[in-house]
Amino acid sequence: MRTASILLGILGLLGLFAGFLPLLGWVNWFATLPPALLGLLLGVLARDRGATTFNAVVIGLAALRLLLGGGFF
Repeated sequence: MRTASILLGILGLLGLFAGFLPLLGWVNWFATLPPALLGLLLGVLARDRGATTFNAVVIGLAALRLLLGGGFF
């Protein structure tokens, strides 16, 4: 479960990079948050602090980007 959690976090991180581009903030709703949330859940279930922290950071950055962009842009 640890490996799946980290892979989902990396997938979310790739979506986060795309979501930082102007006018692509909506990508965070579909390509960043769902995999990172699932990775966070798997990290908690696997009791792996590194994977949990990594996914929490990705979720936090995506939430910050959505907050600064008004939720969509």
